[in-house]
Amino acid sequence: MDETNEVLSKAPLFEALDEDGAAALRASVSEVRLGRGQTLFSEGDEGDRLYVILSGKVKLTRTAVDGRENLLSVLGPGEMFGELSLFDPRPRTASAVAVTDTVLAGLGHDDLRPFISQQPEVAVHLLKALAARLRRTNDTMSDLVFTDVPGRVAKALLDLADRFGKEGDDGLHVHHDLTQEELAQLVGASRETVNKALAEFALRGWLRIEAKAVVLLDIERMRRRAR
Repeated sequence: MDETNEVLSKAPLFEALDEDGAAALRASVSEVRLGRGQTLFSEGDEGDRLYVILSGKVKLTRTAVDGRENLLSVLGPGEMFGELSLFDPRPRTASAVAVTDTVLAGLGHDDLRPFISQQPEVAVHLLKALAARLRRTNDTMSDLVFTDVPGRVAKALLDLADRFGKEGDDGLHVHHDLTQEELAQLVGASRETVNKALAEFALRGWLRIEAKAVVLLDIERMRRRAR
């Protein structure tokens, strides 16, 4: 329970609350467990709650008319999603699927709205989270236009490293848990092109490729390539 409370306290939703308010809101939280590959909700579903990831990873995706899937983002512990429907009660704009075995804290909108009316700073924190996501989306759109595939791959790996990386004796280990196809979807390119970029980075000694993971060996050169 202490570990759960620690993770929740880092979520934008709970940052705005004092200890009593956070405890009261946590009492309304329900735990959701997903197995790897299990869908939490699908694009077009009605949205009535938001989620905070307690452990594991979740990917948010959208599907094109021709069936192709676009991976919007990969989220991990302490990150929140599903809050858009709190302010705009239309159907879900993306699907949420567990990348690994995952534990979530779910909070219904009916439980959350009284806190927002009583403590407006909660809404401010939620809007800040939405603004950060919008800014990130704008950056992604800009990268698709102005940055080549190797640059996008480097930037995506650095972003994953910021959130999931762990320092080791031989470099920064990034267990992203994504398949080659999912990594390609994340940067908006073909799997073959992304694999070619990864192989080039490995040949240059910038990283080492492992199963659903990479070890970053030269972060500075990766940052230069991401610019």
